[in-house]
Amino acid sequence: MMPPLVEAEWLAGQLGDPDLRILDATIQIIPGAGARTGLAEWQRAHIPGSVFVDLIALSDPAAPPFTLTMPPAAWFAEHMGRLGVGDGTRVVIYDARETMWAARLWWMLRTFGFDNAAVLNGGWRTWQREQLPVCEQPCSYPPATLTVDPRGNAVVGKAQVVAAIDDPDVRRVNALGRRPHRGEGNEYGRPGHIPGSYNVTAWEILDRETQRFKSLPELREQFRPVFDAKRIITYCGSGIACSSDAFVLHLLGHPDVAIYDGGLLEWCADPALPLTMGA
Repeated sequence: MMPPLVEAEWLAGQLGDPDLRILDATIQIIPGAGARTGLAEWQRAHIPGSVFVDLIALSDPAAPPFTLTMPPAAWFAEHMGRLGVGDGTRVVIYDARETMWAARLWWMLRTFGFDNAAVLNGGWRTWQREQLPVCEQPCSYPPATLTVDPRGNAVVGKAQVVAAIDDPDVRRVNALGRRPHRGEGNEYGRPGHIPGSYNVTAWEILDRETQRFKSLPELREQFRPVFDAKRIITYCGSGIACSSDAFVLHLLGHPDVAIYDGGLLEWCADPALPLTMGA
């Protein structure tokens, strides 16, 4: 089994391994216009042997566009199998942004019972910074069969978050920025955060300059106020940034972490659900 987080130098030494699958999961956010995949950028240059994963197409086909919610298990297994991810393979995921897209796909794999996957620390930026080999040619793997075994506790819905508000054993962590956490702005229809939430911004768990995850002691300190909870639920706007927080909590060894997939897009759409303003 690979560790959850791997370094670029290590991955460079694994290139060409027949069991290894390298996945680029980049999504580009277009302010005011939603999101698009990073396929065009991958086509220009990518890590040798990597294939591109369209997280928009991989998400639940029955959900509203660009919500990027978890798909049915069979849908996920079929898409992963077409990319060459199957039983007995190893997977390394990266992106060209803030690693949250890689963390999202990592959490999806974990949710469906695939554990031999890792996130590339620093992603594409670190790969380029270290001047490691780059490929411009299309890459692909033979189709594979992925056996899914969903973890029922890795993703929660709205009802479970509501129940957690009054449960002292469950802590909520908001992965959005400090300003939206305080209720400054109204990106999701209503301002504020889910009551009792602690704020650990997904961007602040990364080194600002390198975009690599901060050291384990620094990360442990950031999550210290909630780490002793029996269960932690992370959330954001729509299940992406919170995957980074969940990934780090797993990296730190917390045994029971889940993400709220619907996020504030779902929560704020229900006027009966409470929101809190301020820090």
